[in-house]
Amino acid sequence: MTTSASLLATASVLCAVGGILMLTRPLTRILLGAVIAGNGINLFVIAAGGRAGAEPLLYGVPLGRVTDPLPQAIALTAIVITLATTAFLLAMAYRGSQLTGTDEVHDDQEDRRIILRAEVLGERAELRERYRATPGATPEERARYRAERQRLRARLRADRALQARGRYATGDLWHDVLGADPEDYAPPSAPAEDTDPGATG
Repeated sequence: MTTSASLLATASVLCAVGGILMLTRPLTRILLGAVIAGNGINLFVIAAGGRAGAEPLLYGVPLGRVTDPLPQAIALTAIVITLATTAFLLAMAYRGSQLTGTDEVHDDQEDRRIILRAEVLGERAELRERYRATPGATPEERARYRAERQRLRARLRADRALQARGRYATGDLWHDVLGADPEDYAPPSAPAEDTDPGATG
């Protein structure tokens, strides 16, 4: 089986560019990376079928000169899947930019909290071992130990406060799961007061 070197080189470049774009933060670049990488993979699949030959008809064509139709069918299926993925990512990017003003993918807050807690616990264990290694601790060392423990506790408390401020639920399942429009989060305006003292209801 012979394949085109230029086709393989083009597919490699497309896959590399698409992979680099998919490692970025903005959803629009991730979308472009998915489309470009999908085209590169389609070229790889088509190149796996060998060079072009005769039509894969049932009768009248020698089997040795027939083109393998399976890579072409797989490429057509991949094109349809890429179209659906593109529509989904476009909807996510539009909704994210509508709610937050940017289409960047942010860090998962729960993962960040778990990492911070692991770091604090590790520093606390190291601090405890260092403190216990010196049996005759002076009052200054004990005060420094307590200050370090308080600093670690303050880091955890500050992160919990940040998490609490970041959580906002309106009680509406549709809005909380799918996201509401920004104007839905605006505080209700106060009713206009009647300034005329002589007016009667």
